[in-house]
Amino acid sequence: MSDRAESRDPALAAAQAVKAYIRMHREKLAEDGELLGLLLPQRFGDSRVRDMQRHVIERLSSENAALRAERDGLKSDRSVRLGDGVRKLVLDLIDARSFEEAIAVATAAAPAFGADRVALCVEGENAAPRGCEGVRLIAHGTTLAVLGRDSSGAVLSGGGEALLGAGDCHSIAVFRLRIGRETPAALYVLGARSEGRFEGEETAADLSFFARALERAIRAWLDLPKL
Repeated sequence: MSDRAESRDPALAAAQAVKAYIRMHREKLAEDGELLGLLLPQRFGDSRVRDMQRHVIERLSSENAALRAERDGLKSDRSVRLGDGVRKLVLDLIDARSFEEAIAVATAAAPAFGADRVALCVEGENAAPRGCEGVRLIAHGTTLAVLGRDSSGAVLSGGGEALLGAGDCHSIAVFRLRIGRETPAALYVLGARSEGRFEGEETAADLSFFARALERAIRAWLDLPKL
């Protein structure tokens, strides 16, 4: 056996050290806009993003402007009027100062919609994100089974056990969240114990609008391109 230490390529050793640091300090990395700008120039451009929070807020403001334009352009037999509760929730999403806070707004929204339960469901097998109460993992293929390939939302009379973790809801509103091309399929789900709670055009419009606002907020915090 040789007593000589194994010779290692300095560049390879440095790369492994950087990877180890990133694994150990993921939360710190997410808050360091300058470092993210160096690691992901294809997303942030040539200029360094020194204030990540401001960068995300600007993205959210842009998304909100697009939402207002989409709302104003909606045409139907009667005008679509957003309830006060929905307006406040959308403003809370814009005002969130972290990804976790934005998720908390969505998962605490049940009272605003007259619901008893709410969950953000993500297809996957790993543990749910830390600090994100109300996020549930669901089996791969659930979104396709519930909504098919093209539907953006549906009202169901059952399925709460799989989607909400409880079987006491007789009215369930399910909305597809199109977050990114490479992200796992996700659903925003509300459940009510009373039957027919989410029926009606105005209720459907309010729920659908908030689901679209939520997917844009998540996309902005994850710094994903628009779809």
